[in-house]
Amino acid sequence: MGRVEHIWLKRAHRGPMDAVRSAALVEGRGVRESANYGGRRHVTIIASERWSELMNELGASIEPSARRANLMVSGLNLENSGGRRLLVGECTLLIGGETRPCERMEEALTGLQEAMRSRWGGGAWAEVVLGGSIAVGDDVQWDPPLLG
Repeated sequence: MGRVEHIWLKRAHRGPMDAVRSAALVEGRGVRESANYGGRRHVTIIASERWSELMNELGASIEPSARRANLMVSGLNLENSGGRRLLVGECTLLIGGETRPCERMEEALTGLQEAMRSRWGGGAWAEVVLGGSIAVGDDVQWDPPLLG
């Protein structure tokens, strides 16, 4: 089982990412009060373990908010998770696919965009299929859980 480590809201497209302790996920819409609300990619997610690997690979230590994702989770691997359901607190997300790194990653750290291209380093995006409240510290797990 995993855990929600961070939640960020995007004020505006290309705008700053604001750290929050909780957020509302709205079915069919996304993260309430975030600039991408109502867009195709309702929620973007990165894994803390993968972020740490990237920072080690690049010999850097920048804030994970530089990835511009809505959620950072720990304890699970997002790689090749397209089509899976992810339970986050009381919410259910359907992973739509990989979030490909854009040029903003290169602006944040030289080499980051290229490094993120392997093993879903940019994380995943998901649709909200069951909305509700989420908070830092909430449990995160696959539905159904992986066996073994």
